[in-house]
Amino acid sequence: MKQLFFVAVGIVIGFAAAHRIANTPRGARFFADVDARTKAFTGAVADGYRSREAELRTDG
Repeated sequence: MKQLFFVAVGIVIGFAAAHRIANTPRGARFFADVDARTKAFTGAVADGYRSREAELRTDG
């Protein structure tokens, strides 16, 4: 139970820190860059999934 408490406190501190950092111009650029990279990665994964699914449908 004690470990769960410390995990929850760590999460709250992390969110608070991220919020304060995001309010600075440099932090906003950082989070915008992270967001763009995440969207590019998830888009590539989705494209790969659809491509592989199409291959399996034509081969079967």
